[in-house]
Amino acid sequence: MTNHIEPVVQPSTPAIIADKLRAAIGDGELKPGTQLGEAQLARRLGVSRGPLREGMQRLTQEGLLVAFRNRGLFVVDMTPDDVRDMYLAREAVERAAARTILDGDHVGAGDALLEIVDQMGLVGTPEKVSDLDIEFHQRLVELSGSPRLARMHQTFITETRMCIHALDESYAKSDFREQEHRMLAEAIRSGDRERTDQLLIEHMEDALARLIDTPVEEAVV
Repeated sequence: MTNHIEPVVQPSTPAIIADKLRAAIGDGELKPGTQLGEAQLARRLGVSRGPLREGMQRLTQEGLLVAFRNRGLFVVDMTPDDVRDMYLAREAVERAAARTILDGDHVGAGDALLEIVDQMGLVGTPEKVSDLDIEFHQRLVELSGSPRLARMHQTFITETRMCIHALDESYAKSDFREQEHRMLAEAIRSGDRERTDQLLIEHMEDALARLIDTPVEEAVV
């Protein structure tokens, strides 16, 4: 028998702080290279420095913040090599997630992803399409049911958001994002393993090339 009367588990204050800082970094509110001042952040968040330091330490472990001795904590600055490396790791996570989905209810997963793709054709700005682009990939990994893949992917998605905000002009060039995502969702829905994997690889190569504004042959390492 299920016991529904249990203590309510609330996220810890450091976890909430980490989530808020992660969102601020991803949305460009805290830009790459920005130094984080403890006193100012504590005032803005309405918290004491202890939980704030713990929350920032979590982001340091994720690689979103970097500590310099005698200088403090800074938002990581994504170089083209960093972007390449991030996409290498992100591709591995999403391909693993897709394989797991294809072992289960791939039809339901494909339908869920196609709902997001359908919204891409209805929104009117590149910024909104980018938001749905990110949502598609987050949902893809969530549908795998793997908490570990989701945790790793969370950092990569934040870094992707950083890149989009920093390089929005080159990223917005593509008019084919809806088509690319639809093809991928349909491949997953059909259960086609080989096509799904190949489309994911090509999709990552295209996104990487747009973000660093170089030809695909030069962009992928």
